[in-house]
Amino acid sequence: MKGIVFIAALCAIGQAADITVGTATARAGEKATGYIEVPVGVDAATSLPVIVMNGAKPGPKLALIAGAHGTEYASSVALVQLVSHVDPAQLSGTLMILPLLNVASYQQKVVHRNPVDNKGVGGYPGKADGTQSERIAYAVHNQVIEKCDHLIDYHGGDLDENLHPYSYWTNTGKPELDSTSRDMVLAFGLKTVIIKQARGRGLDSTALGMGKASITVEAGRAGTTEAADVGVLINGTMNVMRYLKMLPGRVNMPYEHPLWVSKFTIVKGEQDGIFYPLVVPEAYVHQGMSVGYITNYFGERIADIPAPVSGVILVACSVPTMKKGDNVVYIGEIGEDPMPRGASR
Repeated sequence: MKGIVFIAALCAIGQAADITVGTATARAGEKATGYIEVPVGVDAATSLPVIVMNGAKPGPKLALIAGAHGTEYASSVALVQLVSHVDPAQLSGTLMILPLLNVASYQQKVVHRNPVDNKGVGGYPGKADGTQSERIAYAVHNQVIEKCDHLIDYHGGDLDENLHPYSYWTNTGKPELDSTSRDMVLAFGLKTVIIKQARGRGLDSTALGMGKASITVEAGRAGTTEAADVGVLINGTMNVMRYLKMLPGRVNMPYEHPLWVSKFTIVKGEQDGIFYPLVVPEAYVHQGMSVGYITNYFGERIADIPAPVSGVILVACSVPTMKKGDNVVYIGEIGEDPMPRGASR
């Protein structure tokens, strides 16, 4: 009898615990779906879809989060499609997937902000008694960021933005944390990497501040869900999972020496009118070169837009609509590898 009890105890120790996020609870080797409920407050309640994949073997907890801007469609679609590429029985650790944070933005096709409170979803850790965007951030912080070991924040070109895929790596000044997040960004495999400093209250900065290696990635543009953009996000994610030993297989780093961008400048329009771009993403420009022009509604040219710095175009406005203060282009200034020796594992 004692032998049977002892064997049962060993089995219990070896069995992974159930993982719960919101209303989704997944047993070891299984997938579950549900919602993170954001209760009513000073404005309407909302529900955030969540997918939990609990691996059959122990390993890290990786949070994958998209849709803070609801019309950055490619990243949300990529996370939904990723699920079919991962078998929980072969997974070590846990995936906590939130494909759509800003449901109202998605449903109403509103760029950049949440139409419920006209705020951006972010500012972690949020507020339990704030507006809807702040309550979303509060729920995600407490139910996902605090539980995960690593995090990937997914973005892309909004309805009014044209870009080619790139990623962000954040310099925290903590060598071990920076090395891991650098390896994650290289494993994700996008050829342009923007160097950020550790500040602000975004998803990756918040997670890094808690000691959790994190990166931000961008793909998709102007409301499209092209196969190439969705695919690069899925493939990059799975390669990061191999790096973290969550999936078997060799880690492929296609760009051991990516294009490092030390900082970027956002150029804004100073006139209302019709915008005509003269550059495309990944084009190189020099200071003073025209990146576009604006006409009035009669077709008369009223403003040329010069590049204030030399660098590479990261984002360009994808629509003719231009009002004073709108973003025209992002120009990235070329930098150097922030950790050139001994960083990759």
